[in-house]
Amino acid sequence: MKILIAGGAGYVGSVLVPKLLDRGYEVDVLDLLWFGNHLPKGTKIIQKDILNVTEDDLRGYDQIIFLAGLSNDPMADYSPSKNFVSNAAGPVYLAYLAKRVGVKRFIYSGSCSVYGYTVNELYDETSPTTPVYPYGISKLQGETGVLQLVDPSFSVIALRKGTICGYSPRMRLDLVINTMFKTAVSERAIIVNNPAIWRPILAIQDAANAYIRSIECSESISGIFNIASGNYTLGELGDSVRDGIREYLKIKIKLTIKQVHDLRNYKVSWEKAVKTLSFKPQFDVRGIIRELVENQARFSDFENPAYYNITTFKHLDAQTGALTFAS
Repeated sequence: MKILIAGGAGYVGSVLVPKLLDRGYEVDVLDLLWFGNHLPKGTKIIQKDILNVTEDDLRGYDQIIFLAGLSNDPMADYSPSKNFVSNAAGPVYLAYLAKRVGVKRFIYSGSCSVYGYTVNELYDETSPTTPVYPYGISKLQGETGVLQLVDPSFSVIALRKGTICGYSPRMRLDLVINTMFKTAVSERAIIVNNPAIWRPILAIQDAANAYIRSIECSESISGIFNIASGNYTLGELGDSVRDGIREYLKIKIKLTIKQVHDLRNYKVSWEKAVKTLSFKPQFDVRGIIRELVENQARFSDFENPAYYNITTFKHLDAQTGALTFAS
């Protein structure tokens, strides 16, 4: 099987691509390499903006995975217009072309942020979606658009993922557990802005496995699937990270609790993915911390701007004034 991964040189793709190659798939990557190239040697990379892709670029692929776009709230808030082009128009355009040239499946990288603010309820894929920030709105628009293309010959799977954390060769330190790990190691402190807020957390290894399950499921399957490793309050995350650092690194950490208002609060059920895709998460927060500890030497320069998406985004925007979106 031949697979194209849009945005495949990013945080998730740098973990997923080696796993797919190890399973015998032929994998190409469409990416502008904003954050460099950390993929296995010899991986074919097409450096092209998604909105400039043509039908000829997509011929011959069996499946396409969309990991591209602007990846978090700070980037979306910095440039809402680019956010909507990247996260809403980009995936729909790519899926439209893919269907026209005979690609059999399109896998969309969605987000649980589409649920907005929930009140102590466990949300499944039929629950209301009420995002109020540009990032969540654009992710819902992209999801809705690609799912409109489903028919008996074109499968679309949309994975609404929790907040991904853990080690990747294309490392990020702007994700909640990774950020707590960084401040715990560098400052001996963890700050929790609101201990009551719920978040679904997704270990990056579990995320990669969710994509594998999506690739390998029956061609007849389409739809939306919540994907997470576990639901945690931010207060519980702070405790777990502190305890993991204490156990693995023997460092004493100060935990500071604040009460900062947040309009994002959600916890989700992934039972549909378990039953339909055979997705079974293997990692909890302690496992994520252990992975970060084991790979700490590979990202020890915590000030590296490449580890923070918004920093790189602002730098590129200042240089070009017209960012493009295949990274």
